[in-house]
Amino acid sequence: MDRDYRLLELVVEMGSISAAGQRLGLSPAAASKRLAALEERLGARLVNRTTRRLSTTQAGQAFYEEVRAILAAAEAAEARVSGRAEYPSGLLRVSAPTSFGRLHVAPHLPAFLDRYPDVSAELLLDDGYTDLIADRIDVAIRIASEPESTALTARLLAPNRRILCAAPIYLEAHGAPASLDDLQGHHLLAARHQSPWRLEGRHAIDVESVVATNSSEVVRELCLAGMGIALRSTWDVGAELASGALRRVLPDWQGATDVAIWAVHAKAEPLPAAVTAYVDHMAAAIGPVPWEA
Repeated sequence: MDRDYRLLELVVEMGSISAAGQRLGLSPAAASKRLAALEERLGARLVNRTTRRLSTTQAGQAFYEEVRAILAAAEAAEARVSGRAEYPSGLLRVSAPTSFGRLHVAPHLPAFLDRYPDVSAELLLDDGYTDLIADRIDVAIRIASEPESTALTARLLAPNRRILCAAPIYLEAHGAPASLDDLQGHHLLAARHQSPWRLEGRHAIDVESVVATNSSEVVRELCLAGMGIALRSTWDVGAELASGALRRVLPDWQGATDVAIWAVHAKAEPLPAAVTAYVDHMAAAIGPVPWEA
């Protein structure tokens, strides 16, 4: 029965009967036969099969969610008995925003894995919202307001300071603004989702970017190239500010401070040792007040 439940779990999460079967060492035909036998035993269709896609029925989705809880509870029980809950081990799935993950999550993974050789890691970089439960993420690094979900636990890793900055070549050609009102006469840079700029939580500035883009990383590169003024997080441009490749503009102003960098995970008892160890590792590696401008 456990094997059938595991097959259903993988079918739903991978969206493929053959891929799920392969994970369990089953041929596509054997996996399909086992799933059909499970449906017959339950007296309900769990999965709609078409040539293009696979989807759960209403009954299938409800049963899948209960099966996931059963399998998670069984795994936790085995971990407690075997002692694995006390020492970091197993697969750890971590998600993070693309730029932050590349700059400040990936570089710290080798030291963590060296310290805990029984842990393997999967790092998923995505600027969209990650559903920890649906996507089976163990730890999500988020740049956001403090999560309010009662199903999640969030640990503050660091503040997220955002400052106005520009390259010296731009400031030499256009001068530096002396006030917020002066910004309207300058070339401004922002991705589509980054306007308006909210400064100190009080002032909203609508930005018509000199280059339209959906990429925050493109904005960063354009700013470094001298195309205009951008509002950037210090974790993103701290090194460039230190080297002089970028300079602060209107240093008395910064972005709203209600956003921070969090390590978020689902509440569990006991919490897997790998999750606890990883969150501790990231807190030590990043915090408490990094990337000063």
